[in-house]
Formats: sequence, C-alpha cells, structure tokens
Amino acid sequence: MKKSNVASIDSIETMGLVDGPGIRTVIFFNGCKLRCKFCHNPEMWNKRKNNITVDELVNKIKRSKPYFKDTGGVTFSGGEPLLQADFIKEVAKRLHEEGINTCLDTAGVGLGNYEEVLKHIDYVLLDIKHTNNESYKYITGKELKEVENFIDACNKTHKKIWIRQVIIPGITDSDEYMESLLKYLMHIKGIERIDFLPYHRLGREKYLKLNIPYPFEDKNDMDKDKCNILYNNFINKFNKIYEC
Repeated sequence: MKKSNVASIDSIETMGLVDGPGIRTVIFFNGCKLRCKFCHNPEMWNKRKNNITVDELVNKIKRSKPYFKDTGGVTFSGGEPLLQADFIKEVAKRLHEEGINTCLDTAGVGLGNYEEVLKHIDYVLLDIKHTNNESYKYITGKELKEVENFIDACNKTHKKIWIRQVIIPGITDSDEYMESLLKYLMHIKGIERIDFLPYHRLGREKYLKLNIPYPFEDKNDMDKDKCNILYNNFINKFNKIYEC
C-alpha cells in the first residue's frame, strides 16, 4: 500500500464547533516536531503505527455530511497534520469531490512542499507561537524559519486564514508583544478571523501520566478578563490598518 494511503491518527471528534466554520468533524493526527511548553496534547507528539486508510477515513467523514450543511466540514488537526500531508491531500481531494469543506489546523511546521496540500484546503487555522525567533525557540524548541515558509505558501495560494494566539502570562500578554504581533500579521494575507486563547493548565495531568515534567509548573491560568481586554484593544488596531 502506498505510504500516502495510510496514516496515524489519535482520534476523531464529531460535531466540533470551535475548529473552523460551522459544525465539523475534527481528525487528530499523531506526530509533531514542536514541544510547545503549553501543549495540552503531549500524547500526540510521536507518530504511532498507521491505523487508517484514505478510504476508511473518507467513509467515516461522509456519514457526518448531513450535519455540515453550508458552512461546516472537516478539520485536520493534531499533533501536526502537516507531517502527514500526502495523506491529507488524498483525503481532501476526495472530500472536495463530495462537496465537503476542508480546514487545516496547524503550527506550520511540517515537511515542506506546502503548496501541494494547500491546493486542497479551504481554510487554515494558523497557531502563532511567538513573533521572534529567540522566544519562539524557547517556547517550541525549534526555529521560526519553517513557519515563514508555510506562511509564504499560504500567501501564494491565497488561503483564508484564521489566526490563533495563546496568551501566556509573562510571555505573550504584554503591550509590547501585542505590537509585535500586529506587525507580524501584516505579512499574512487573507486573515478573516483572529482568536486569543487564554493559557490554561488543563493538560497538566496528561504530562504526569506520561512521566513528563510539566514545563509551566510555575504559571497560573491566564486571566480571562485581561485576555478579553487585550483582544479588544488588539482587534480594534488590527481592523484599522490591515489591508488598508
């Protein structure tokens, strides 16, 4: 069997409401190059044995098609779905033949050649970890360059982009960071929505079960009221200058 015809997934969530427009089926792929200090899915870091084929996944998804209606569809998430991009490309092709919308929830760090898979993706949910290389490396363990390659591919293929930014106390919650994020997003075309996600410790128990030290043991949950204030101030500035 061709490598692109099989994949490793952790789970499938039906009736997803926060991973793209409308009601969605969310596919969680195993494997990720990053080791984000605020990750709440450490069980998906490593790619496991392939456990599903293109035909099997497409057939599972088609059962939920009546719920998608005009705006819903499928979101490829993880882990990092771009590490299994050839498989996703094959699935997305088949879904488009069925009239099903596709969305990619990603940190933008895969294996390159991103334009090929993006041809078959309708929306990109792009997770912004940080805007400068030093802090990005502190948070993720990797360099920022690969994300820039992915953003270039999104710009070239004219993707619709939803931005997601985790707001972490002491790291991404300052006015200075908001200014840097504003400048960073000016280089990304097609942004239709921005979400600020307040950091939380709900994934901590998973680390303990896996015998992995929890990286942000000294941090409390992000205050939701402060997060909302930051968001409102940010989005007002963004809307005034984006694509002016």
